[in-house]
Amino acid sequence: MMIRRLAVAACLVWLLMPLAADAGTLSFVSNDRWVTVGRIYDGDTFQTTDGERIRLLGLNTPEITHRDSAGQPYGIEATKRLTQLIAGKSLKLAFDKEKIDIYGRTLAQLYDRQGRWINGMMVREGWAHVYTFVPNLRWAHPLLVLEQQARRAKLGIWALPRWKVLKSTDLRLHNLGQFRVVQGVVTKVGRHGRDFYLGAVHVTVPRKYRRYFDFPLAVMRRDRVTVRGRVRTSGKGRWFIALHAPTDFEPATNR
Repeated sequence: MMIRRLAVAACLVWLLMPLAADAGTLSFVSNDRWVTVGRIYDGDTFQTTDGERIRLLGLNTPEITHRDSAGQPYGIEATKRLTQLIAGKSLKLAFDKEKIDIYGRTLAQLYDRQGRWINGMMVREGWAHVYTFVPNLRWAHPLLVLEQQARRAKLGIWALPRWKVLKSTDLRLHNLGQFRVVQGVVTKVGRHGRDFYLGAVHVTVPRKYRRYFDFPLAVMRRDRVTVRGRVRTSGKGRWFIALHAPTDFEPATNR
């Protein structure tokens, strides 16, 4: 009986540790391993001294200038901050369900020898926004909490017009294709609770991602909600944003 209780307790600790919203909390996940940082490419990608390319999981930082594309506001600053945090250091890699992305990069949460959560620090300080790809959801909510704190304080990218939360009524043609955090008042909810409208903006959950959501969505008319995703237009020229993960939708706080 005692062995069974200890096993249950250990299991609960393992499950709850990644859910802590404190960016300084160290999370232990099976198959964690240590690497040494070599070259740093930008604010969310680096190479180890063994040549392995690592992509910080669950976030995205502004792009820096490449041969075929211009840089984005705060791209250089985000790269400098990641460099300050990890350059030449040994880091623990912690993994979610998918360990490799389509570009062959290792997807990981990073922790240093002091137990600091590097991904969380980048988001909390406003150098990155949450960027969730299912099924990698273990750290999604803690990262979103940290982003909300940075947004409220207008830290880093959240103080800039390119990245700040955009009102649904302020969408313009130059926003097409941009990944944006958009806030608005719900004017209509679909019959099955899988889509809704923020005025002229149709917010949907594509069929391939529905298994990651609970339906009906926690949304009612007149709610002020926040969504994130690529700003698109339909064939009829209507605005729409597709939700790909539960953290792409932030329910109302005004009820």
